[in-house]
Amino acid sequence: MLIRTPKDWETSAAVTTESHYHARPRREFLRTLGVGLAGAALLRPGSLFAATAGFPPKPNPLYPASALKPTAEEYVTGYNNFYEFGTDKEDPKVQANKGWKTDPWTIELKGLVNHPAKFDVNELIKKIGGIEERIYRFRCVEAWSMVIPWDGFALAKLVALADPKPEAKYLKFTSFQDPKSAIGQREGNLDYPYVEGLRIDEAMNELAFLATGIFGKPLPNQNGSPIRLVTPWKYGFKNIKSIVTVEFTATQPKNTWNIMAANEYGFYANVNPKVDHPRWSQASERIIGGGFLSGRQDTLMFNGYEKQVAALYQGLDLKKNY
Repeated sequence: MLIRTPKDWETSAAVTTESHYHARPRREFLRTLGVGLAGAALLRPGSLFAATAGFPPKPNPLYPASALKPTAEEYVTGYNNFYEFGTDKEDPKVQANKGWKTDPWTIELKGLVNHPAKFDVNELIKKIGGIEERIYRFRCVEAWSMVIPWDGFALAKLVALADPKPEAKYLKFTSFQDPKSAIGQREGNLDYPYVEGLRIDEAMNELAFLATGIFGKPLPNQNGSPIRLVTPWKYGFKNIKSIVTVEFTATQPKNTWNIMAANEYGFYANVNPKVDHPRWSQASERIIGGGFLSGRQDTLMFNGYEKQVAALYQGLDLKKNY
């Protein structure tokens, strides 16, 4: 019998309730019981691998109980930054669902790797070995936050699949470019395609995650379908959506917001309440869906994941390297 040892960033407060578990789609229930791919193949192919497998892990225990409850799905799917589909928070839910197709979707691994390859996302998930659920806090640089149950897999598994060469020190992520479907790209509200980067040791950290779903369902278009980055100790703009290429490089890649406004958005984007954005304070955050009386709280260093990631930045001045 395999006994799972909880990670130190997990807590029992957020285990999926029995009623929620039994309410999950049939395809998830069958997979949790160990039904093989042959039986699962009778289910809808497009979302076969995009929902939660097994019992979910639990979020960071450093937060008060009120912060562990996932934000309501209506907020997570209806209040988004996805400039490709507009700059207002409500724009992506409307604009990203006007015929934009994310199935099929190909993601490419390239650069300084021993195993360059292109995968359909569903085939990649098979290759990786399936998915899991992790509940992470999400902190936006605009000083608001959510708690989101993500479905996906550890970024470290993708790194291992690519097998980077010794000279590879960084990962460069590039999102899609489709101005016919993306109104923001037609308007040129940013330089596209959107680009983001991580150090390879950041990518290998146990918290770094590639999400393919939320709430036990495939990622909606407005949330970065079909695959996006989740680095919960960093501000939200670091969490690039709808990834098409992951390139391994020897030099630090420029990320989109650093190119657009280097004085406001650095490469690291680590949550640091002691370093304000030039136009607003980062010392506290507004909890989306938290209500009038409980809607704000102090911001924690590294979004509360200091124990898991602080060692990555020993000797680095986090005021200069923001």
